[in-house]
Formats: sequence, structure tokens, C-alpha cells
Amino acid sequence: MTTQRISIDPITRLEGHGKIDIFLDPAGNVAETFLQIPELRGFERFCVGRPAEDMPNLTNRICGVCPEAHHMASTKALDALFHVDPPPTAKKLRELFYCIFYATDHTTHFYALGGPDFVMGPDAPKEQRNILGVIQKVGMEIAGKVLKMRRDGHHLIEMIGGRKVHPNWGLPGGVSRGINEEQRCEIEARGREAIEFARFSLQLFNDIVLGNPAYVELVTSDAYTHRTYNMGTVDAQNRVNFYDGLIRVVGPNGREHAKYPARDYREYIAEHVEPWSYLKFPFLKKIGWKGFVDGEDSGLYKATPLSRLNAADGMATPLAQQEYERMYDTLGGKPVHHTLATHWARLVELLHATERWVELAVDPEITGKEYRALPTHRPDEGVGSVEAPRGTLTHHYWTDERGILTRVNLIVGTTNNYAPIQLSIKKAAQGLIREGVVVTEGLLNKVEMAFRAYDPCFGCATHYLPGQMPLTIRIRAADGQVLREISRAAP
Repeated sequence: MTTQRISIDPITRLEGHGKIDIFLDPAGNVAETFLQIPELRGFERFCVGRPAEDMPNLTNRICGVCPEAHHMASTKALDALFHVDPPPTAKKLRELFYCIFYATDHTTHFYALGGPDFVMGPDAPKEQRNILGVIQKVGMEIAGKVLKMRRDGHHLIEMIGGRKVHPNWGLPGGVSRGINEEQRCEIEARGREAIEFARFSLQLFNDIVLGNPAYVELVTSDAYTHRTYNMGTVDAQNRVNFYDGLIRVVGPNGREHAKYPARDYREYIAEHVEPWSYLKFPFLKKIGWKGFVDGEDSGLYKATPLSRLNAADGMATPLAQQEYERMYDTLGGKPVHHTLATHWARLVELLHATERWVELAVDPEITGKEYRALPTHRPDEGVGSVEAPRGTLTHHYWTDERGILTRVNLIVGTTNNYAPIQLSIKKAAQGLIREGVVVTEGLLNKVEMAFRAYDPCFGCATHYLPGQMPLTIRIRAADGQVLREISRAAP
């Protein structure tokens, strides 16, 4: 008997491209899995030599799903690079803009990317597991709510940031323009509607997922559970914050492992490289790389909506706090390690983003005229960080005295999660595929659901520095013995 391989190629409902290879032993059980990403963007390399001020507009082209996250992390990196502190109005405008983006992005994932697995069912025909199938099943009234939420979000992003998809607004020391009272009123009105949409979405999740015992069993099953560290940005009270604060890491047991400003990330995070992928594998430096294993002795961590809630002591807005408490009460307390519960956490964050959106929209300083402080110091090195919807996003720039970039390092949301995604896929495959089980398309979709909970963006996560992936091909016998090895080293 020989080793069998099952390929899911391409994997679906994500930004970027990838495939999953599942290797079965002679008995028909899962021996190994690999998530491979074949594309390369190379932003860390081709940004070198450009003026640092180009970066907010350049890096937001990394992808069309979360350009606002890259735009904001890059702008904050320029603040640090030029040693300039934006005025209060600028900081509040940035956070307002970011909350609108967050709410819009989480809406997209829940209804278009993650939601079809639950609304249509994981075993539904693949041609029905998409946004069109969802619309047909839930009806045009609900579809209209979703489309309105996205339309309003992109309209306000354009109003504030200059463009619907790739904003051109952030500057070192602030932003290029503010908002007037008429715009503020519209932003507030749309925000109050967005709060109701978020509450509606949580009720929909309650009815469709929590009201279905089979789905609850799936969410809490061992196949979708593994224990890692969790990362997220928190405010001074250890509550979730998307725009600013300290990065907090808690262990699988919920105890704090580290809390640090973004500029110190290299003291806590290191990056591992495997020869079979363009992506890097970040890990906790003080624990070390122990391979693709979970537990307290492993340096792997997750940075997802569920991770942010696990890493925090609560939410900073009242309605979201109520939902936060309900989620943990329902799932047995903190921390929660059920990968599919990330969808629930995402909706709690959606509600928080809309509440914070309104709080900022009614802040008296939001229409202030002082929305930029001009830099006066020579640039050198700067780090900027935000919580992208897909995880903690860090931009780190070095320049010469003229402000020309000499080095760039990016750790993007999905990069943080690449190793845990490998764990999630393998555990799901091992829990679902075994001797005597007929492998159907629906079963393979359940394996895909393990990575889909992370809402991965592999377009912006792939940026191996030299521009060529070191590749090693090992040809093995059925018993695992290496028969031949072919290597290509990186330049």
C-alpha cells in the first residue's frame, strides 16, 4: 500500500491563492497536512529606496480587502519615524475612520466568506455555499441590510479617507483633511444604524448557529479545538482596542505572558521560515519555536477576533461587553479555544466597532481644525501597529537621513496566524478523515472551515525578503523514509 494524497486546490473564499494537501497513511488516516501559498508580493523588498511618505499609499495596495489597515499602520509608523505626535482631533479621526472600516470588513466576512457554511450548511452543494445562496435562503430583506451596511461603510470611508478602497489620507503627524458638521451628522446617523445592524447580526447568529444543536456540536468539537497563546491590542484598562494601545499576549490558561508597546515587538516576536512556503511563521521569542504543536510549551500564538477577546479583560463599549460576557458564559468561560467560535467573536467586535464609531462621531473634538502637526525632526526608524481584522499588524521602517527607506519589515495579521492555521487544518482533517470514512466534497469543505474562521488574507501575508523561495523537495516512501532530496537555496 502507498501513501495517498488528497488536494483541495484551490481553497476558496479568501483573498489570495492557496491549496491544502492532506496525506493519508496506508490505513487511510491523516498523517500530515500542508497549507501551501504559491504567490509572492514582495513588498518588504521593493519598498526599499522609496521615500517613506509613499508608504501609506503604497502598502494599502497590498490587497483590496484590508487596505485601510495597512494605510493606518503605515501612517502610525511614519509618526514614529518622524518623531511627531498627532493632535487629538487627528487621532480621533483616524480611530473613527478605522472603526467604520472594521465594521464594514467584519460584515463582509460574516455574510460572504464565513457565513455560507452555516446558513447553507457545510454539506450543501458547493455552488450554493456563497453569498448568492445566502441571499436566496435568507431573503432579499436581510440581503438588503447587508448591502446597505457595506454601501454606507464604503461611502463614509471615501468621505473621510479620499477613496472607497485605497485611502490617500494619512500623513506623518495627522491626516490631510478633517470633517465638517454636516459630514459628522451623516457619520453619526449611519453609525446608529450600524449598531442596530450589528445587533441584528448577533441575533441571526443566535438563531442559525446557536439554535442548531448540530452546529453547536461542530463548533465545540475537538476537531476544531487547540490551545495556543492569544494576542491582541488592549487599552489602559486591558479592554479591546483596534487602533492603539499595548499588545498583550495571554497563555492557553489565560494568564498574561507579555504586554508591550509595538515598538518593542522584536523583543517578543521572532520569525521562523520553512522551505516549503513563502510565508513566515512568527512565534513567541521567550518560548521558542517548537514546531507545529500547541500548548503552553509551544511558542505559537493566534491573533484573531477570538484571540483579541481572550487577550483582553473586556470590551470598552456597553452593548459589546454584554455580548462578550454572554459568549464566554455560553462557552464555559475564558479563554475559549474553539476555532469556529471566532465567528461569534467577530460579531462581538462588529458591535463594538459600531458603538465606538458613534462615540467618536459625537465627540466635540472630532470636527476640530487642528488635524496635523508638522514633522520637524530628522527621520530614522519607526514602528506602527493596529489590530487588522485578521490580527495584529506591524509596519517597521528604517530610513537614511533624507527619509529614503533602507529596510522594511511587515508582520501582517494572517502571518501571525499561519502556524496556527496549519494546526487547525491538520486537527480538523484528523478528526474528520479516518479509515473507513468516505471523503466527500462536503467533508473537505469542513476542513476548509478550519482556515476560513481566520479570514486569512494570503495576498498581503506573502513577502519573503529575497524574492525567491528556498525550495526543498523530499521524495518519501510509504513508511516516511526519504528516498531523494532536491533543493534550491535562496539567493
